[in-house]
Amino acid sequence: MTSENRTARLTILIDPRKKAVFERLCAEEDAVPSQVVRRLLRRYIEERLGRPWTPEDVPIDDVESLPPDPSRTA
Repeated sequence: MTSENRTARLTILIDPRKKAVFERLCAEEDAVPSQVVRRLLRRYIEERLGRPWTPEDVPIDDVESLPPDPSRTA
């Protein structure tokens, strides 16, 4: 199994109070926020794909070839 290439950056703006609570909850779990965000992203991707995700699923330059979201077709 190929390991994940963790070089892409995702920047989001959130309420400072929400960030503080999130960081505190992460610390209680002995996890850094980036670990928790990666876990949440993986869960979301797998939920939307309907199957487990692996890095081999989609080459980085082939993301556009993913099938369309059936819930968004009109």
